[in-house]
Amino acid sequence: MTNKPSDSGYFKAIEGIEVRTLVYGENTLMSEFKMTAGSKLPSHSHPSEQTGYLVSGRIILYIDDTAHEMRKGFSWCIPPDVIHHAEIVEDSIAVEVFSPVREDYIKYHS
Repeated sequence: MTNKPSDSGYFKAIEGIEVRTLVYGENTLMSEFKMTAGSKLPSHSHPSEQTGYLVSGRIILYIDDTAHEMRKGFSWCIPPDVIHHAEIVEDSIAVEVFSPVREDYIKYHS
């Protein structure tokens, strides 16, 4: 599967956070997130390992209750089933890869 650049195709995940799945295969799924300053990603966990890269902006990412200030160019890896949440400090864009595939994110592919 391939995908070409686009500024469309985002879906509202929660208030202030939009997502689009860029591409997925048998073992991985890659999504892009647009996040508005002041929004919050609630605490959650999932069985997928989550590896991310902050393309722009600034967020505070909490992994297992440890705060990490993430700025443009920073990256992270969250193990499966670990509770995490985030505070969006500046308008931000992140790209994240999930393995195994998050089946619930396939619907965000356009």
